[in-house]
Amino acid sequence: MPSAPASLSGLLIDRNSKLPLYHQLYEILRERILSGAWQPGEMIPPESELVQQYHVSRTTVRQVLDLLVKEGLIFRQRGRGSFVAHPTVEQGLTRIISFTEDMRRRGLRPGTQVLSAELISAPLDIATHLHISPGEELALLKRLRLADDEPMSIEESHLVHRYCPGVLRYDYAAQPLRETLEREYGIRLVRARQTIRAIAAPNAIAHLLKVPARAPLLYVERVSYTQGDVPVEYLRYYHRGDRYVLYAELQG
Repeated sequence: MPSAPASLSGLLIDRNSKLPLYHQLYEILRERILSGAWQPGEMIPPESELVQQYHVSRTTVRQVLDLLVKEGLIFRQRGRGSFVAHPTVEQGLTRIISFTEDMRRRGLRPGTQVLSAELISAPLDIATHLHISPGEELALLKRLRLADDEPMSIEESHLVHRYCPGVLRYDYAAQPLRETLEREYGIRLVRARQTIRAIAAPNAIAHLLKVPARAPLLYVERVSYTQGDVPVEYLRYYHRGDRYVLYAELQG
């Protein structure tokens, strides 16, 4: 039997804040989950209770719940409610390592093909991760990463364009994005938060990686922060599961 709906925290929406209501509510509910106040398998309060407690619209509540579902923090059961999901793998970084550096460490020759470079409007989920408003301009760079001329990964970098205007004019088949950010814009990535999970390869990505459709991939989502602790990049990686091994060095 599922436990009864969890009680709500005393955290309130700040009506004077510049942050959108949905973002404030998202941070409140997310903190309840990540802090362990709501345990895996526990039912979270129903939509009507969240509406009443935080004085927001049902549309705002559903928007936030959709984000939490997409992030893998909650799941829904029809006719029963929403529940805290069991945690996915989240790898803490002691150092942010670029693909180029990573491949060289493994004794492989790195290579890059630029698939596309364009300016887009930030969708809601990415805007939330980057603490910006939906619709703000992002620079989207998609690259195919190779090792010894064999496809290894697809990398999709979403950069807040106002922090690095004109960033897409450079040739990223020949120069690393991270070095360009530091040299041209003074942006140094000092920390990141990432999640890792296994997915089945969609057809288009499978074709680029030269693997069968629905082959296992390691899917990584990463938010990288500057020296001022400002989130500047939202990154998606699609790694071939048969060739790529993620590792971490741990100390006791």
